Amino acid sequence: MITIAIPKGRLFESTYNLLTKMGYDLGRIKREKRRLIFDFPEYELKIMIVKPMDVVTYVEYGAADLGIAGKDVILENMADVYEPLDLGFGYCRMVVAEPKEKPQIERVIGLKVATKYPKIAERHYGKKGIPVEIIHLYGSVELAPLTGLSHQIVDLVETGTTLKENNLVEVETIFEVTARLIVNRSSMRLNYKKITSFVNAVKRAL
Repeated sequence: MITIAIPKGRLFESTYNLLTKMGYDLGRIKREKRRLIFDFPEYELKIMIVKPMDVVTYVEYGAADLGIAGKDVILENMADVYEPLDLGFGYCRMVVAEPKEKPQIERVIGLKVATKYPKIAERHYGKKGIPVEIIHLYGSVELAPLTGLSHQIVDLVETGTTLKENNLVEVETIFEVTARLIVNRSSMRLNYKKITSFVNAVKRAL
């Protein structure tokens, strides 16, 4: 069997539809919502349901052979995995945003940036040579500049509606994000035939 880690949340439905299109009957996953691991011996497939940020960890350390993760998660974790396919769904953007009424912030001294993606933010400002204090948050980062906790935020944006509703404006797009198929490096070597067959099946379904 090969093991694939698929994410909960916004990418789940598109991932489920992709696997269904590949010919897998995975109805049990939706019926048994509290289970986290499903064996499908008829397909020689095991599926793990994990938090989006954890997909790359399970794949990188070999607990899963393959996984589906957003490009944001891959870059934040700096994961050492193969990335054979851009799946095309789950499109959004990683952006820098700030309060609308303060479009010109002093960016040289004392800039504070709130984000769920501290490594991505640190690399971004580092490339620009801008000294910055990164404030790592787990909840709604849009709140940070509204309360004076930060001057800017780095966050994932799909439509931009949440930013507008909180009187924030985009300053720049750091990169665009889509879901990717990732593969553990050892699994690719040791189980090359099955992994390659699965990747090709994904390509056909796409």
